Amino acid sequence: MINQFLNVSEYSILGFLGVAFAYLATCILLGAFINKLPQDHGRAFAHDGVLSAGKPRGAGFIFILVFVAAALIFGNLERETIIYLILVVAAMMTGFLDDCAKVSWGELRKGLLDLVIAVMTAFTYVNFNGSDVLISFTGQTFTLHPVIYGILAVILVWGSINVTNCADGVDGLSGTLASVTLGTVYIIMQAREITPEFAYLILIFIACILGYLWYNATPSTLMMGDAGSRAIGLFIAIAVMKTGSPFLYLLVACVLMIDGGIGLVKVSLLRFLHIKILTKIRTPLHDHVRKNKQWSNAQTVFKFAIIQIMISAAVISLICK
Repeated sequence: MINQFLNVSEYSILGFLGVAFAYLATCILLGAFINKLPQDHGRAFAHDGVLSAGKPRGAGFIFILVFVAAALIFGNLERETIIYLILVVAAMMTGFLDDCAKVSWGELRKGLLDLVIAVMTAFTYVNFNGSDVLISFTGQTFTLHPVIYGILAVILVWGSINVTNCADGVDGLSGTLASVTLGTVYIIMQAREITPEFAYLILIFIACILGYLWYNATPSTLMMGDAGSRAIGLFIAIAVMKTGSPFLYLLVACVLMIDGGIGLVKVSLLRFLHIKILTKIRTPLHDHVRKNKQWSNAQTVFKFAIIQIMISAAVISLICK
């Protein structure tokens, strides 16, 4: 919060120091505590899931705490943002405790915890920002009833947490896609001059993810675990809502949503309605392309990232005129 006492030049220097601190602190602390993190048990139903067995996981515990520390030291925080930071830590902790557990908490328990966090996030957003929705491509704004907006926000947040978690199955994939998505949101915020204080937090968050990716690039030496993926999914949802255009999520997080979301829809329809769809497609989608299309891990990350970058570039060209 010290940046409120500095002039423009000093603010820019402080901003640089904050991003550098976030990246370097993440790299250093992950390297120092990599052997203290819980070990992965392998994923029985994932393609090559057995290869992850024994690797340290739960790196999100470290880089999320670094993000919060950097935000507190270098950011200009308001009450709303502080609440978001608390919720991000809560999402991280629910994931980390599951990472540490010998037996997984189970989908129902984790889903309910995600729902509680989603409800609190939606309530906070509506309370501080109202329920106006901007249509990015036309510039028109309409107002939803706060309850309707809140319900849609809960769906967005809960969905973002879970699709990001489901997409975390290939070295470097989830972190890379999340960085592209958040980078897109940052560019949109800067072009529209929306909430510069929150936009700066996006840069800090990206720096922390990049510090993690230093260790998670193929072949990885550690994984973010639910501690990282759930917190990242929550932060992406908050960042998109802060643009004033929550429906942008469908484009700026398109690949994350499709990769992780197809599996959620497929399993939900089968479990609750006994409807089988996409029987020839393995989910998450990154498992399908690796097993059925014989893509390597690096090809999967690069090709998925290229698709999202092209979609993001198209969105930016249309919005940032």
